[in-house]
Amino acid sequence: METILERVQRSRWWKFHGGIHPPEQKFLTNDKPIRNLPLPELLKLPLKQHIGQKGELIVNVGDKVLKGQALTNSQHPMAVPIHAPTSGKVIAIKNAVVAHPSGLSELCLFLQPDGKEQWRERNICQNIDALSQQDVISKIVNAGIAGMGGAGFPTNVKVNIKNNTSTKIKCLIINAAECEPYITADDLLIREHSSEIIDGVKILANILKPEQVLIGIEDNKPAAIKALQQAITAFDNFHVCILPTKYPSGGEKQLIKILTGLEVPQGGLPSALGIVVQNVATCFAIADAIINDTPLIRRVVTVTGNAVNKPQNVWALLGTPIKHLLQHCHYQAPTKEHLILGGPMMGYSLPSSDISITKTTNCILAPSSEEIPNTNNEVDCIRCGQCADVCPSQLLPQELQWFAKANDHQQLQKFDLFDCIECGACAYVCPSQIPLVHYYRIAKAEIRQQQLQDLKAEKAKARFEARKLRLEKEKIKREEKHRKAAEARKAMMNSNSGQAKGAKSAVAAALARAKAKKAQLTSKTGDIKNTASDNDSSFTNSSTTNETNNDKKLQVAAAIARAKAKKQAKAISSDDNQAEKNLAHQSLDNNKNTATNSKIKLKSAPKNDTPLESTPKTRAEKIALAVAKAKSRKIKTAVDDKKLSSGKNINTDKKQRIAAAVAKAKLKKQQQNKPQIESQIELQNNQSKESS
Repeated sequence: METILERVQRSRWWKFHGGIHPPEQKFLTNDKPIRNLPLPELLKLPLKQHIGQKGELIVNVGDKVLKGQALTNSQHPMAVPIHAPTSGKVIAIKNAVVAHPSGLSELCLFLQPDGKEQWRERNICQNIDALSQQDVISKIVNAGIAGMGGAGFPTNVKVNIKNNTSTKIKCLIINAAECEPYITADDLLIREHSSEIIDGVKILANILKPEQVLIGIEDNKPAAIKALQQAITAFDNFHVCILPTKYPSGGEKQLIKILTGLEVPQGGLPSALGIVVQNVATCFAIADAIINDTPLIRRVVTVTGNAVNKPQNVWALLGTPIKHLLQHCHYQAPTKEHLILGGPMMGYSLPSSDISITKTTNCILAPSSEEIPNTNNEVDCIRCGQCADVCPSQLLPQELQWFAKANDHQQLQKFDLFDCIECGACAYVCPSQIPLVHYYRIAKAEIRQQQLQDLKAEKAKARFEARKLRLEKEKIKREEKHRKAAEARKAMMNSNSGQAKGAKSAVAAALARAKAKKAQLTSKTGDIKNTASDNDSSFTNSSTTNETNNDKKLQVAAAIARAKAKKQAKAISSDDNQAEKNLAHQSLDNNKNTATNSKIKLKSAPKNDTPLESTPKTRAEKIALAVAKAKSRKIKTAVDDKKLSSGKNINTDKKQRIAAAVAKAKLKKQQQNKPQIESQIELQNNQSKESS
């Protein structure tokens, strides 16, 4: 049986199942050099441009950054940092639409270039052989390099596979096939930078230590093949493998099958077979990062299609809006604009030309309406079976489409949906024009979302179970601690030591105090209960009679109080009148003019004098007023107690309060009228004396 090396030397390749031969259309851009474009007015950098997690932002809005400066930090193996493609100012950090089939929004950093192109400090490496393996991996991580062939898998994870597993790397495969129609980015990159690409391959070989390095390239790229063959002359274990043109020979699993005859197991990785695959653009980025200390801030993008007057390959800064590239390639927008990110087979339509270039963007296709119609003429499947014949993963596309439409996730996984590489071969040959890949992408996203929710639920359940177990252990530990303490106390009490006797005496004294306190509380509680029971029984047994009697008693008491107050006021008034009369007779005997003056004074005196209640004159008045106030207050207190105890007869209590207030008002009025009565009596006496 021939070995891999023998078959490589004889150019005998294995074949994979299926595959198609669509029109290549590479002539539109493969005869022009890569062009540099002027700086755009604004760069929009998604924080996540690869498979994995986004890095943590280390800059803020308003910060000025230098070219090549890191904008995010990578603390996770699957988190790749991004860098400033040029010098400028961070003007915003917000969600924006990114390059994704669903048109979803993610967090993006908006950078306004200042036109200075001012670099951060860089350290050029003169001898890459002097670098340790860990230094090289660290530089790859810090440069933010991810797979540039379309998948975007973090490169540092792939190159560090030798340290993470015990598997020996037998073969390092460099993917230069670029099998999809229209795209020539890798072709032009190999022609112009073949030596830098081989430097990157050499760096990878020093890390992985593979037995052989195989560079797979299709036979429709003669200029690139020649450039690679010249660049590897100094390396004995480097081989340029010229493959027959067939789509999708550039797929990772298909390329491994062609070059080695091995098949990657379902759900497995090529590293399980001792194989690592890297793209030629990724190798160029690795060499640029290790030698020139240049992070991944730009890439070659093919701008093509019949709607572009000058299709070509351009060096595009990451974050450059697609409309900026189209403008410099003289894009003539049709009536119904149709832009595709990627090639015609694996690409997807864009919702807007404002979407920016990322690390995985290799092509912008602007076809005319005749070239690729932007219509949906899907009809029912006729079960012709052509999709199954061309599927390179040997799946049943029509069955998967039915399950996807029915949202039957269980059947989709049973029929190996995730083995689909989304090459689009099935949709290309479908006579019913069913967009099969579109259904598969949506179904994959839904399944991943459901798996993520299930994983979160499982983690939450595990946390709950762990907490429950921890609480049970703590409870058992506490009980055991208390048991041991009780046994220790019991053992000490049973001993004959002085400490035990003192403890017994203290315990006995404490028990005695507790019993005495309990007895005291019991007696007080009994008295309170007896009193309360007596009161409750009296109120319960004769509530209606007591309420009626109490109301009558309160009314009688109020009436008696008013009568007594009135009587006392009259008595005070009569005594004062007699005193005034004696005084008047005496003054009349002494001087007759006094009566006249008194009369004038009485007539000129104000009618509403100061009330007696506020300024009492004699001690008797003060006593009478105090008695009246006390009785009124007593009546009010009785009414309030009645309300608090029974909570009933609110109207009766109100009447009693009104009656007490009326009695008080009458007494006050009598005191106010007393000076007028006295003046009238004095006037009458004076008149009678004058007449006599």
